[in-house]
Amino acid sequence: MNWQVNYAIENISQGLRNVTVEHVRDDAIRIVMPSKPDVIAVISAAYKIGIIEVVRYHEDFPNMDFLCGYRKLCIWEGEAIKYVEDKKIGWGSSGTLISAILKDEVNTAAHKDFYFAYRLIEQNRFITELDREFDRVFRVTLTNGNTLRVGMIMEYEPTADAIRTFWETFGPVDIAWNINPNGNPTQNAIEAGKDLGCMVVKWDELKELLRNRF
Repeated sequence: MNWQVNYAIENISQGLRNVTVEHVRDDAIRIVMPSKPDVIAVISAAYKIGIIEVVRYHEDFPNMDFLCGYRKLCIWEGEAIKYVEDKKIGWGSSGTLISAILKDEVNTAAHKDFYFAYRLIEQNRFITELDREFDRVFRVTLTNGNTLRVGMIMEYEPTADAIRTFWETFGPVDIAWNINPNGNPTQNAIEAGKDLGCMVVKWDELKELLRNRF
């Protein structure tokens, strides 16, 4: 049994009551709950999940309900996200999986670290096109035709190093959006953004930028 599958079985068994978790084969587990359909979850140890990995998992497990990127720093590519959402397969972290089981939303669940922030963007009336490149990076086209590449920064109080590392990993962005509602970017992070050519903002600032068409 792969290490991530073993950890997933242990964590789900401890985190949920009246649940039985069993290994199916390879990276797949079955989660059995009273009076609910069984859930087939694939637990991936990949550092990056792209369309190739997603299609392979789906071919191996056609009845897959949820695809879990178990590593904390796992990155999801946009094509992979579109595929699983089109196929009504939930996706995200182990925490997302547990929350989805509790809410009975396994097949429609999306990574909980980014879900609420991304919903704000989807509902913004000043955006005419939205292209998700990664779980935390998207490109928007505004009503005046301007385009922006936006990165979602999860840290509680992003530092200059967090902004630079994001650029090294995902490439240049116009906006670094600190989506953690409980913290604020450090002044060093804001200055690092300026040096790189991007703005480091919270939601209220981003909302104003979108309203003013940047």
